[in-house]
Amino acid sequence: MRTDLDMYWTGLSPDEAREALVNKDKSMRDKRMTLKQAVDQFVKNGDNVGVGGFVNIRQPIAITHEMIRHGFRDLTLSWQSAGMAPDYLAGAMMLDDSHFSIKRIELAYWAHEAFGLSPMFRYLAERGMVEIEDWSNYNMSARFKAGAMGLPFIPTRGPLGSDIVKTSRTKVIDCPFTGRPIALLPASNPDVAIIHVQVADKYGNCIIRGTDCTCAEIAMASAHTIVTCEQLVSHELVVSNPKDILIPFMAVDAIVEVPFGAYPGACRRHYYFDSEHINQFHAAAEVMRKEGNSELLQDYYEENIYGVEEFSDFISQFPFKKLLAGQAAESFNCERLA
Repeated sequence: MRTDLDMYWTGLSPDEAREALVNKDKSMRDKRMTLKQAVDQFVKNGDNVGVGGFVNIRQPIAITHEMIRHGFRDLTLSWQSAGMAPDYLAGAMMLDDSHFSIKRIELAYWAHEAFGLSPMFRYLAERGMVEIEDWSNYNMSARFKAGAMGLPFIPTRGPLGSDIVKTSRTKVIDCPFTGRPIALLPASNPDVAIIHVQVADKYGNCIIRGTDCTCAEIAMASAHTIVTCEQLVSHELVVSNPKDILIPFMAVDAIVEVPFGAYPGACRRHYYFDSEHINQFHAAAEVMRKEGNSELLQDYYEENIYGVEEFSDFISQFPFKKLLAGQAAESFNCERLA
């Protein structure tokens, strides 16, 4: 935890973030890597990791699996609303915190809407195993926005109507223009962002369909960004409609093509979430939370993460008809909402 006057920064300080941006190689170069290469190069012990996606939508699941196989210590996780990605990371900590551990989480929401509150979150929180800084969705989005803009803080009114001022680093001052109270939120500048998108080119220009989930701001605020994509396409195709590019190449350090990279969560226009598998995963964690029996959760990780070489091996364990059904369900939703 870094100190700057009376404020502490849990990722990069504003000065460190600016220095990282100035020194970053912004050339348009081929950034294709394997997932293992990207995680090995850009994630370090003690990092603040910014997590893209929203709840069960476009969560960077393939990256979290590789992070678990690698093993990291004392991470801070920062996100707006998330579910499956932190679930996998927290589940690894539940099983063996000497191999993988989370020191702190900065968040608005960690649950699954229709699937309920994360049993992994409950396990860590109920045992006091992690520091928790509570924000709202808007607050976390604003913090990433400040980081992306190179500002040390951003003024908002949101926290003034809640207890967030008591659970966070919010500072309340008298507005110099109106004289009324205004809340200042510290910028969030993660050391590394992990993000999944639908389409990208080899330089890191990214297209996101559906909810953008503050992913552009997270990428621009972070010192490094790892992106997985459903499809890696030509640069000419990506730039044929420049307005489609949500994350520009200069914000991205590694690009990895990983079909089904958000599965068993959903990815807009590609596949719907797999409720059966999510429930199976959560049920194993719930047994450990309630009974202290880790056998089911350990079996899940051995079969699906530790026991495979790469994410495609995890996906290959699902019946082809189930994957097709997920694609068909998402196609139906796209047609219905078109």
